[in-house]
Amino acid sequence: MPIRPRTPVLVGAGQFLNHASGLADACDPATLMCEAIRAAATDAGLTKVPDVDSIRVVSLLSWRYGDPALVVAQQLGVAVAETAATTMGGNSPQSLVNETALAIQRGELDLAILTGGEAWQSRTRSRAADVELNWPKAPADAFPRVLGEDLEMNHPVERERGLVMPVQIYPMCETAIRAAAGRTVDQQLTVASELWARFSKVAAHNPAAWSRTARSAEEIRTPSKDNRMIGFPYTKFMNSNNNVDMAAALIMCSAAKAQSLGIARDRWVFPHSGADCHEHNYISNRWSFAETPAIRLGARDALRLAGLTIDDIEIVDLYSCFPSAVQLGAQSLGLGLDRQLTRTGGLSFAGGPWNNYVMHAIATVMHDLREHQGANALVWANGGYATKHSFGVYGTNPPASFQHSSPQAEIDALPRRELADVAAAQGQATIEAYTVMHDRQGHPETALAACLLPDGRRAWGTSTDVATAAAMCEGEWVGRTAELNDEGTLSF
Repeated sequence: MPIRPRTPVLVGAGQFLNHASGLADACDPATLMCEAIRAAATDAGLTKVPDVDSIRVVSLLSWRYGDPALVVAQQLGVAVAETAATTMGGNSPQSLVNETALAIQRGELDLAILTGGEAWQSRTRSRAADVELNWPKAPADAFPRVLGEDLEMNHPVERERGLVMPVQIYPMCETAIRAAAGRTVDQQLTVASELWARFSKVAAHNPAAWSRTARSAEEIRTPSKDNRMIGFPYTKFMNSNNNVDMAAALIMCSAAKAQSLGIARDRWVFPHSGADCHEHNYISNRWSFAETPAIRLGARDALRLAGLTIDDIEIVDLYSCFPSAVQLGAQSLGLGLDRQLTRTGGLSFAGGPWNNYVMHAIATVMHDLREHQGANALVWANGGYATKHSFGVYGTNPPASFQHSSPQAEIDALPRRELADVAAAQGQATIEAYTVMHDRQGHPETALAACLLPDGRRAWGTSTDVATAAAMCEGEWVGRTAELNDEGTLSF
Protein backbone atom coordinates (compact mmCIF):
# COMPACT_ATOMS: atom_id res chain seq x y z
CA MET A 1 0.00 0.00 0.00
CA PRO A 2 1.46 3.38 -0.95
CA ILE A 3 1.87 5.67 2.03
CA ARG A 4 0.08 8.98 1.83
CA PRO A 5 2.38 11.98 2.44
CA ARG A 6 0.32 13.25 5.37
CA THR A 7 0.19 9.90 7.17
CA PRO A 8 1.28 10.46 10.79
CA VAL A 9 4.22 8.35 11.92
CA LEU A 10 6.31 7.96 15.04
CA VAL A 11 9.99 7.83 14.13
CA GLY A 12 11.92 8.26 17.39
CA ALA A 13 11.53 7.20 21.02
CA GLY A 14 13.74 8.06 23.96
CA GLN A 15 13.72 7.45 27.71
CA PHE A 16 16.02 8.81 30.40
CA LEU A 17 16.45 8.00 34.09
CA ASN A 18 18.45 9.97 36.64
CA HIS A 19 19.18 7.97 39.77
CA ALA A 20 20.66 10.99 41.52
CA SER A 21 22.60 10.26 44.70
CA GLY A 22 21.51 13.60 46.14
CA LEU A 23 20.72 17.19 45.23
CA ALA A 24 24.23 17.80 43.89
CA ASP A 25 23.59 15.62 40.85
CA ALA A 26 19.85 16.24 40.55
CA CYS A 27 18.44 17.52 37.26
CA ASP A 28 15.33 19.59 36.67
CA PRO A 29 12.55 17.94 34.62
CA ALA A 30 13.33 19.98 31.48
CA THR A 31 16.91 18.71 31.52
CA LEU A 32 15.60 15.15 31.83
CA MET A 33 13.24 15.79 28.90
CA CYS A 34 16.09 17.14 26.78
CA GLU A 35 18.08 13.97 27.39
CA ALA A 36 15.09 11.87 26.38
CA ILE A 37 14.59 14.00 23.25
CA ARG A 38 18.23 13.59 22.27
CA ALA A 39 17.84 9.85 22.74
CA ALA A 40 14.72 9.92 20.54
CA ALA A 41 16.60 11.78 17.81
CA THR A 42 19.39 9.19 17.93
CA ASP A 43 16.76 6.43 17.86
CA ALA A 44 15.36 7.96 14.66
CA GLY A 45 18.83 7.96 13.10
CA LEU A 46 19.18 11.75 13.22
CA THR A 47 22.52 13.38 14.01
CA LYS A 48 20.88 16.16 16.02
CA VAL A 49 17.53 17.30 17.33
CA PRO A 50 15.84 19.11 14.42
CA ASP A 51 13.89 22.36 14.48
CA VAL A 52 10.21 21.51 14.87
CA ASP A 53 6.74 22.91 14.37
CA SER A 54 5.66 22.10 17.92
CA ILE A 55 7.07 20.90 21.24
CA ARG A 56 4.27 19.39 23.31
CA VAL A 57 4.80 18.65 26.99
CA VAL A 58 2.70 16.49 29.29
CA SER A 59 1.86 18.68 32.29
CA LEU A 60 4.10 18.01 35.25
CA LEU A 61 3.94 18.45 39.01
CA SER A 62 7.53 18.52 40.27
CA TRP A 63 8.36 22.01 38.91
CA ARG A 64 6.31 24.91 37.58
CA TYR A 65 7.97 26.33 34.48
CA GLY A 66 5.11 28.41 33.15
CA ASP A 67 5.91 27.20 29.64
CA PRO A 68 7.94 23.99 29.98
CA ALA A 69 8.13 23.44 26.21
CA LEU A 70 9.84 26.82 25.78
CA VAL A 71 12.42 25.94 28.43
CA VAL A 72 13.04 22.62 26.65
CA ALA A 73 13.47 24.39 23.29
CA GLN A 74 15.92 26.86 24.83
CA GLN A 75 17.96 24.11 26.45
CA LEU A 76 18.05 22.14 23.20
CA GLY A 77 18.83 25.23 21.12
CA VAL A 78 16.16 24.41 18.54
CA ALA A 79 13.67 26.66 16.80
CA VAL A 80 10.02 25.88 17.51
CA ALA A 81 6.95 27.51 16.00
CA GLU A 82 4.57 26.47 18.79
CA THR A 83 4.86 25.41 22.42
CA ALA A 84 2.08 23.44 24.05
CA ALA A 85 1.21 21.65 27.27
CA THR A 86 -1.52 19.17 28.12
CA THR A 87 -4.10 19.23 30.85
CA MET A 88 -3.55 16.96 33.85
CA GLY A 89 -4.13 13.22 33.77
CA GLY A 90 -2.38 9.94 33.08
CA ASN A 91 -4.39 9.69 29.86
CA SER A 92 -2.52 12.74 28.50
CA PRO A 93 0.39 11.06 26.65
CA GLN A 94 -1.89 8.87 24.52
CA SER A 95 -4.37 11.72 24.03
CA LEU A 96 -1.42 13.83 22.90
CA VAL A 97 -0.45 11.25 20.29
CA ASN A 98 -4.06 11.14 19.08
CA GLU A 99 -4.31 14.93 18.84
CA THR A 100 -0.93 15.27 17.13
CA ALA A 101 -1.75 12.53 14.63
CA LEU A 102 -4.92 14.38 13.65
CA ALA A 103 -3.03 17.69 13.35
CA ILE A 104 -0.40 16.12 11.10
CA GLN A 105 -3.06 14.46 8.98
CA ARG A 106 -4.87 17.79 8.60
CA GLY A 107 -1.67 19.47 7.46
CA GLU A 108 -1.31 21.69 10.53
CA LEU A 109 2.01 20.14 11.58
CA ASP A 110 4.86 18.37 9.83
CA LEU A 111 7.18 17.60 12.75
CA ALA A 112 6.52 17.58 16.50
CA ILE A 113 8.27 16.54 19.67
CA LEU A 114 6.12 15.04 22.43
CA THR A 115 7.76 14.82 25.82
CA GLY A 116 7.22 14.72 29.55
CA GLY A 117 9.26 14.26 32.67
CA GLU A 118 9.29 14.50 36.43
CA ALA A 119 11.98 15.01 39.07
CA TRP A 120 9.77 14.15 42.03
CA GLN A 121 12.44 12.28 43.97
CA SER A 122 14.78 15.27 43.80
CA ARG A 123 11.99 17.73 44.57
CA THR A 124 11.01 15.65 47.61
CA ARG A 125 14.64 15.59 48.78
CA SER A 126 14.90 19.36 48.43
CA ARG A 127 11.81 19.89 50.55
CA ALA A 128 13.02 17.49 53.22
CA ALA A 129 16.36 19.32 53.35
CA ASP A 130 14.68 22.75 53.17
CA VAL A 131 16.80 23.58 50.12
CA GLU A 132 15.55 26.07 47.52
CA LEU A 133 16.09 24.70 44.02
CA ASN A 134 17.50 27.03 41.41
CA TRP A 135 15.80 25.40 38.47
CA PRO A 136 14.86 27.43 35.38
CA LYS A 137 11.51 28.96 34.50
CA ALA A 138 10.09 30.46 31.34
CA PRO A 139 9.53 34.23 31.09
CA ALA A 140 6.41 35.32 32.94
CA ASP A 141 4.73 36.38 29.68
CA ALA A 142 5.26 32.98 27.99
CA PHE A 143 2.12 30.88 27.79
CA PRO A 144 1.90 27.51 26.04
CA ARG A 145 -1.09 26.41 24.01
CA VAL A 146 -3.21 24.13 26.19
CA LEU A 147 -4.14 20.77 24.66
CA GLY A 148 -6.97 18.70 26.07
CA GLU A 149 -9.88 19.50 28.33
CA ASP A 150 -9.94 19.53 32.11
CA LEU A 151 -12.51 17.26 33.71
CA GLU A 152 -13.90 17.92 37.17
CA MET A 153 -13.54 14.56 38.92
CA ASN A 154 -14.28 15.28 42.59
CA HIS A 155 -17.82 15.79 43.80
CA PRO A 156 -18.13 18.41 46.56
CA VAL A 157 -19.29 15.70 48.97
CA GLU A 158 -16.24 13.59 48.11
CA ARG A 159 -13.98 16.55 48.83
CA GLU A 160 -15.76 17.19 52.12
CA ARG A 161 -15.19 13.58 53.15
CA GLY A 162 -11.53 13.71 52.09
CA LEU A 163 -12.02 11.22 49.24
CA VAL A 164 -9.64 12.81 46.76
CA MET A 165 -6.67 10.46 46.36
CA PRO A 166 -6.16 7.51 44.02
CA VAL A 167 -4.59 5.58 46.92
CA GLN A 168 -8.05 5.63 48.51
CA ILE A 169 -10.19 4.77 45.49
CA TYR A 170 -8.27 2.00 43.71
CA PRO A 171 -8.17 -0.30 46.76
CA MET A 172 -11.94 0.19 47.04
CA CYS A 173 -12.20 -1.06 43.47
CA GLU A 174 -10.11 -4.09 44.47
CA THR A 175 -12.63 -5.04 47.14
CA ALA A 176 -15.52 -4.59 44.70
CA ILE A 177 -13.77 -6.72 42.06
CA ARG A 178 -13.16 -9.38 44.69
CA ALA A 179 -16.81 -9.50 45.72
CA ALA A 180 -18.08 -9.53 42.14
CA ALA A 181 -15.77 -12.46 41.32
CA GLY A 182 -16.88 -14.38 44.42
CA ARG A 183 -13.32 -14.71 45.74
CA THR A 184 -12.22 -14.67 49.35
CA VAL A 185 -9.95 -11.96 50.67
CA ASP A 186 -6.92 -14.28 50.50
CA GLN A 187 -7.81 -15.51 47.01
CA GLN A 188 -8.08 -11.98 45.68
CA LEU A 189 -4.85 -10.93 47.35
CA THR A 190 -3.15 -13.85 45.62
CA VAL A 191 -4.59 -12.79 42.24
CA ALA A 192 -3.41 -9.20 42.65
CA SER A 193 0.03 -10.02 44.04
CA GLU A 194 0.75 -12.68 41.40
CA LEU A 195 -0.25 -10.17 38.72
CA TRP A 196 2.14 -7.62 40.23
CA ALA A 197 4.93 -10.19 40.54
CA ARG A 198 4.69 -10.78 36.79
CA PHE A 199 4.86 -7.03 36.23
CA SER A 200 7.98 -6.75 38.40
CA LYS A 201 9.66 -9.45 36.30
CA VAL A 202 8.99 -7.42 33.15
CA ALA A 203 10.54 -4.37 34.82
CA ALA A 204 13.56 -6.43 35.81
CA HIS A 205 14.31 -6.95 32.10
CA ASN A 206 13.45 -3.40 31.03
CA PRO A 207 16.58 -1.18 30.85
CA ALA A 208 14.38 1.91 31.10
CA ALA A 209 12.64 0.78 34.31
CA TRP A 210 13.22 2.71 37.52
CA SER A 211 13.31 -0.43 39.70
CA ARG A 212 14.67 -3.60 38.15
CA THR A 213 14.20 -5.90 41.13
CA ALA A 214 11.95 -8.88 40.47
CA ARG A 215 9.74 -9.50 43.50
CA SER A 216 7.73 -12.57 44.43
CA ALA A 217 3.99 -12.46 44.95
CA GLU A 218 4.46 -13.27 48.63
CA GLU A 219 6.94 -10.41 49.03
CA ILE A 220 4.53 -8.01 47.33
CA ARG A 221 1.47 -8.89 49.40
CA THR A 222 3.17 -9.26 52.79
CA PRO A 223 3.54 -6.08 54.88
CA SER A 224 7.08 -5.42 56.06
CA LYS A 225 9.37 -2.58 57.11
CA ASP A 226 9.99 -1.69 53.46
CA ASN A 227 6.49 -2.63 52.29
CA ARG A 228 4.03 -1.08 54.71
CA MET A 229 0.29 -1.30 54.25
CA ILE A 230 -1.07 1.92 52.73
CA GLY A 231 -4.71 1.42 51.74
CA PHE A 232 -5.99 -2.07 52.56
CA PRO A 233 -5.50 -4.46 50.81
CA TYR A 234 -2.60 -2.67 49.08
CA THR A 235 0.93 -2.64 50.41
CA LYS A 236 3.45 -0.07 49.20
CA PHE A 237 4.64 -2.38 46.41
CA MET A 238 1.09 -2.41 45.03
CA ASN A 239 0.94 1.38 44.72
CA SER A 240 2.21 3.55 41.88
CA ASN A 241 5.77 4.76 42.52
CA ASN A 242 5.95 8.46 41.71
CA ASN A 243 9.21 8.96 43.63
CA VAL A 244 11.22 8.99 40.39
CA ASP A 245 13.33 11.29 38.21
CA MET A 246 12.62 10.19 34.65
CA ALA A 247 11.51 11.43 31.24
CA ALA A 248 10.39 10.15 27.86
CA ALA A 249 10.05 11.65 24.39
CA LEU A 250 8.56 10.79 21.01
CA ILE A 251 9.33 12.33 17.63
CA MET A 252 6.29 12.37 15.39
CA CYS A 253 5.92 13.64 11.85
CA SER A 254 4.25 13.16 8.50
CA ALA A 255 5.46 10.36 6.25
CA ALA A 256 6.68 13.00 3.78
CA LYS A 257 8.72 14.70 6.51
CA ALA A 258 10.19 11.41 7.64
CA GLN A 259 11.33 10.75 4.09
CA SER A 260 12.82 14.24 3.71
CA LEU A 261 14.75 13.77 6.96
CA GLY A 262 16.12 10.48 5.65
CA ILE A 263 14.68 8.42 8.49
CA ALA A 264 14.97 4.73 7.65
CA ARG A 265 11.67 2.98 7.02
CA ASP A 266 12.42 0.33 9.68
CA ARG A 267 12.18 3.05 12.35
CA TRP A 268 8.60 4.01 11.45
CA VAL A 269 5.69 3.06 13.68
CA PHE A 270 2.20 4.13 12.64
CA PRO A 271 -0.65 5.20 14.90
CA HIS A 272 -3.59 3.41 13.29
CA SER A 273 -6.43 4.70 15.43
CA GLY A 274 -7.31 6.27 18.74
CA ALA A 275 -10.22 6.97 21.04
CA ASP A 276 -10.76 9.24 24.03
CA CYS A 277 -13.56 9.14 26.59
CA HIS A 278 -14.33 9.09 30.29
CA GLU A 279 -16.54 7.35 32.83
CA HIS A 280 -19.17 9.35 34.68
CA ASN A 281 -17.17 12.26 36.10
CA TYR A 282 -17.62 11.50 39.77
CA ILE A 283 -16.92 8.16 41.37
CA SER A 284 -20.04 8.80 43.46
CA ASN A 285 -22.12 8.38 40.30
CA ARG A 286 -20.46 5.21 38.97
CA TRP A 287 -22.88 2.35 38.74
CA SER A 288 -20.33 -0.10 40.10
CA PHE A 289 -16.75 -0.03 41.38
CA ALA A 290 -16.17 -3.38 39.65
CA GLU A 291 -16.97 -2.21 36.10
CA THR A 292 -15.52 0.34 33.68
CA PRO A 293 -17.85 0.53 30.67
CA ALA A 294 -16.00 3.50 29.15
CA ILE A 295 -12.89 1.34 28.76
CA ARG A 296 -14.92 -1.29 26.95
CA LEU A 297 -16.56 1.21 24.63
CA GLY A 298 -13.46 3.32 24.00
CA ALA A 299 -11.33 0.29 23.15
CA ARG A 300 -14.15 -1.07 20.99
CA ASP A 301 -14.07 2.10 18.90
CA ALA A 302 -10.28 2.22 18.62
CA LEU A 303 -10.10 -1.40 17.50
CA ARG A 304 -13.02 -1.05 15.10
CA LEU A 305 -11.46 1.99 13.46
CA ALA A 306 -8.25 0.03 12.97
CA GLY A 307 -10.18 -2.86 11.44
CA LEU A 308 -9.06 -5.19 14.24
CA THR A 309 -10.40 -7.15 17.20
CA ILE A 310 -8.66 -7.72 20.50
CA ASP A 311 -7.61 -11.13 19.20
CA ASP A 312 -5.54 -9.39 16.52
CA ILE A 313 -3.47 -7.52 19.13
CA GLU A 314 -0.12 -9.12 19.93
CA ILE A 315 1.37 -6.34 22.09
CA VAL A 316 -0.54 -4.78 24.99
CA ASP A 317 0.26 -2.17 27.61
CA LEU A 318 -2.49 -1.44 30.11
CA TYR A 319 -2.30 1.44 32.54
CA SER A 320 -1.02 -0.06 35.76
CA CYS A 321 -1.04 2.35 38.68
CA PHE A 322 -2.69 -0.23 40.97
CA PRO A 323 -3.68 -3.89 40.48
CA SER A 324 -7.38 -3.02 40.29
CA ALA A 325 -6.76 -0.71 37.32
CA VAL A 326 -5.20 -3.55 35.33
CA GLN A 327 -7.98 -5.95 36.33
CA LEU A 328 -10.66 -3.47 35.30
CA GLY A 329 -8.89 -2.76 32.02
CA ALA A 330 -8.34 -6.42 31.19
CA GLN A 331 -11.92 -7.32 32.08
CA SER A 332 -13.31 -4.52 29.91
CA LEU A 333 -11.07 -5.49 27.00
CA GLY A 334 -11.70 -9.22 27.25
CA LEU A 335 -8.11 -10.05 28.16
CA GLY A 336 -7.04 -12.71 30.65
CA LEU A 337 -4.77 -11.75 33.54
CA ASP A 338 -2.33 -14.47 32.46
CA ARG A 339 -1.62 -12.44 29.32
CA GLN A 340 1.41 -10.13 29.31
CA LEU A 341 -0.41 -6.88 30.01
CA THR A 342 2.60 -4.58 30.45
CA ARG A 343 5.62 -3.88 28.28
CA THR A 344 7.40 -1.73 30.85
CA GLY A 345 6.69 -3.31 34.23
CA GLY A 346 4.04 -0.81 35.25
CA LEU A 347 3.98 2.24 37.48
CA SER A 348 4.99 0.40 40.66
CA PHE A 349 8.23 -0.91 39.19
CA ALA A 350 9.04 0.75 35.84
CA GLY A 351 8.12 4.07 37.47
CA GLY A 352 5.05 6.27 37.79
CA PRO A 353 6.14 9.80 36.82
CA TRP A 354 2.71 11.26 37.52
CA ASN A 355 0.98 12.04 34.19
CA ASN A 356 3.74 10.78 31.91
CA TYR A 357 3.93 7.01 32.44
CA VAL A 358 2.21 6.19 29.16
CA MET A 359 4.80 8.05 27.11
CA HIS A 360 7.29 5.50 28.46
CA ALA A 361 4.84 2.76 27.51
CA ILE A 362 4.47 4.05 23.94
CA ALA A 363 8.26 4.38 23.58
CA THR A 364 8.67 0.78 24.74
CA VAL A 365 5.88 -0.46 22.47
CA MET A 366 7.58 1.24 19.51
CA HIS A 367 10.70 -0.83 20.09
CA ASP A 368 8.61 -3.99 20.48
CA LEU A 369 6.82 -3.37 17.19
CA ARG A 370 10.08 -2.77 15.33
CA GLU A 371 11.26 -6.16 16.55
CA HIS A 372 7.97 -7.79 15.49
CA GLN A 373 7.23 -6.36 12.07
CA GLY A 374 3.59 -6.75 11.11
CA ALA A 375 2.36 -7.02 14.70
CA ASN A 376 -0.33 -4.80 16.21
CA ALA A 377 -0.25 -3.06 19.60
CA LEU A 378 -2.84 -1.53 21.91
CA VAL A 379 -2.03 1.05 24.59
CA TRP A 380 -4.58 2.11 27.21
CA ALA A 381 -3.93 5.27 29.21
CA ASN A 382 -5.89 6.25 32.30
CA GLY A 383 -6.32 9.40 34.37
CA GLY A 384 -8.03 10.05 37.67
CA TYR A 385 -9.75 7.11 39.36
CA ALA A 386 -10.06 4.92 36.26
CA THR A 387 -11.94 7.98 35.00
CA LYS A 388 -10.36 9.38 31.84
CA HIS A 389 -9.32 6.94 29.12
CA SER A 390 -7.28 7.20 25.96
CA PHE A 391 -6.52 4.38 23.53
CA GLY A 392 -4.04 3.95 20.73
CA VAL A 393 -3.65 1.15 18.20
CA TYR A 394 -0.21 0.95 16.58
CA GLY A 395 1.53 -1.06 13.89
CA THR A 396 4.46 -1.10 11.49
CA ASN A 397 2.20 -1.38 8.46
CA PRO A 398 0.64 1.91 7.35
CA PRO A 399 -3.10 2.47 7.73
CA ALA A 400 -5.19 4.00 4.96
CA SER A 401 -5.56 6.95 7.36
CA PHE A 402 -5.45 7.62 11.09
CA GLN A 403 -8.94 7.34 12.60
CA HIS A 404 -10.20 8.75 15.88
CA SER A 405 -13.50 8.85 17.76
CA SER A 406 -15.14 9.15 21.14
CA PRO A 407 -18.14 7.15 22.38
CA GLN A 408 -18.83 9.77 25.07
CA ALA A 409 -22.51 10.29 24.22
CA GLU A 410 -23.09 6.54 24.57
CA ILE A 411 -21.25 6.49 27.91
CA ASP A 412 -23.14 9.49 29.26
CA ALA A 413 -26.42 7.66 28.62
CA LEU A 414 -25.42 4.70 30.81
CA PRO A 415 -27.05 4.22 34.24
CA ARG A 416 -25.60 6.20 37.12
CA ARG A 417 -26.05 6.22 40.88
CA GLU A 418 -27.48 9.21 42.66
CA LEU A 419 -25.48 10.40 45.64
CA ALA A 420 -27.51 10.85 48.80
CA ASP A 421 -27.03 13.88 50.98
CA VAL A 422 -25.10 12.94 54.13
CA ALA A 423 -27.98 13.72 56.49
CA ALA A 424 -30.50 11.96 54.25
CA ALA A 425 -28.37 8.81 54.19
CA GLN A 426 -28.75 8.27 57.93
CA GLY A 427 -29.73 4.70 58.76
CA GLN A 428 -28.87 1.28 57.42
CA ALA A 429 -26.78 0.82 54.28
CA THR A 430 -24.95 -2.01 52.54
CA ILE A 431 -21.22 -1.82 51.94
CA GLU A 432 -20.34 -2.23 48.26
CA ALA A 433 -16.62 -1.29 48.39
CA TYR A 434 -14.21 -0.24 51.10
CA THR A 435 -10.62 0.32 52.18
CA VAL A 436 -8.75 1.10 55.36
CA MET A 437 -6.08 3.76 55.21
CA HIS A 438 -3.00 3.15 57.35
CA ASP A 439 -0.62 5.59 59.00
CA ARG A 440 3.11 5.91 58.18
CA GLN A 441 3.86 3.12 60.63
CA GLY A 442 1.44 0.78 58.87
CA HIS A 443 -1.31 0.88 61.51
CA PRO A 444 -5.02 0.96 60.58
CA GLU A 445 -6.27 4.53 60.85
CA THR A 446 -9.38 5.40 58.80
CA ALA A 447 -12.07 3.20 57.27
CA LEU A 448 -13.67 4.40 54.04
CA ALA A 449 -16.71 2.73 52.52
CA ALA A 450 -18.98 3.23 49.55
CA CYS A 451 -22.46 2.17 50.63
CA LEU A 452 -25.76 1.54 48.90
CA LEU A 453 -29.01 2.66 50.48
CA PRO A 454 -32.17 0.56 50.20
CA ASP A 455 -33.40 2.78 47.34
CA GLY A 456 -30.18 2.21 45.32
CA ARG A 457 -28.59 5.58 46.02
CA ARG A 458 -24.94 5.72 47.06
CA ALA A 459 -23.64 7.16 50.32
CA TRP A 460 -20.15 7.50 51.76
CA GLY A 461 -19.29 6.19 55.18
CA THR A 462 -16.10 6.86 57.13
CA SER A 463 -14.77 5.93 60.55
CA THR A 464 -11.69 7.08 62.44
CA ASP A 465 -12.38 4.56 65.20
CA VAL A 466 -9.21 2.49 65.29
CA ALA A 467 -11.01 -0.65 66.42
CA THR A 468 -13.44 -0.41 63.50
CA ALA A 469 -10.61 0.26 61.03
CA ALA A 470 -8.62 -2.71 62.33
CA ALA A 471 -11.66 -5.00 62.22
CA MET A 472 -12.30 -4.12 58.57
CA CYS A 473 -8.85 -5.46 57.66
CA GLU A 474 -10.04 -8.98 58.54
CA GLY A 475 -12.57 -10.94 56.51
CA GLU A 476 -15.04 -9.76 53.88
CA TRP A 477 -17.03 -6.59 54.51
CA VAL A 478 -18.64 -6.11 51.11
CA GLY A 479 -22.32 -6.96 51.51
CA ARG A 480 -22.42 -6.26 55.25
CA THR A 481 -25.02 -3.95 56.70
CA ALA A 482 -23.65 -0.80 58.27
CA GLU A 483 -25.20 2.06 60.17
CA LEU A 484 -24.61 5.65 59.04
CA ASN A 485 -25.27 8.58 61.36
CA ASP A 486 -26.18 12.11 60.23
CA GLU A 487 -22.48 12.94 59.78
CA GLY A 488 -21.76 9.89 57.62
CA THR A 489 -19.89 8.04 60.38
CA LEU A 490 -19.78 4.29 59.85
CA SER A 491 -20.65 1.81 62.59
CA PHE A 492 -21.76 -1.81 62.86
